[in-house]
Amino acid sequence: MEREILLTGIGGQGVQLGSSILARAAVLEGRQVMLFGSYGGTMRGGPTDSTLVVADAPIASPPIVSRAWGALAMHHAFWAPLRAKLRPGAVVALNASLFEGEVDRDACRVFDVPATEIATQQGSVLAAAMVLVGAFAGVTGLVGVDSLVEAMRALVPAYRVQHLDWNERALRAGFDAVPRGAAPAWSGEEQAA
Repeated sequence: MEREILLTGIGGQGVQLGSSILARAAVLEGRQVMLFGSYGGTMRGGPTDSTLVVADAPIASPPIVSRAWGALAMHHAFWAPLRAKLRPGAVVALNASLFEGEVDRDACRVFDVPATEIATQQGSVLAAAMVLVGAFAGVTGLVGVDSLVEAMRALVPAYRVQHLDWNERALRAGFDAVPRGAAPAWSGEEQAA
């Protein structure tokens, strides 16, 4: 079984780090992973997105993801191209603090997470992507929160160690902010492609 997950936002929101954390946490739990990140020429304010494929068997070749099982959206600015790739029944976690885009709530299982607000409550607005990643993991069971924390601690560079505690609190707060397992990733129920 494969789960394709799209992540999008504005450069500087933590989309690339968040997708790397999800990927590494899946590897820690014995899953196969492929991760593709893309971002514009500007470090801040430009488009940034990532495609993550998590599987319980080897992934034979880099997949072309034309349809996705899930998505995380930090902001609506670059949402439209990803929205078009969502399968019926896709699991979508939105940063409800900032997101103003259109989502077909009848076709998708949408979870509104006030990620920016929760991150601020946990000590740093910079950790909003961590909240959304934690929430997606909580609602899907794609990976466990302890794996997320271990992955984050391994991926955050040494010059950013001051963010480790904020990020951990944000991951755990996001995980706890949603109905646990409401849209299971590994239930064995395949959705039509």
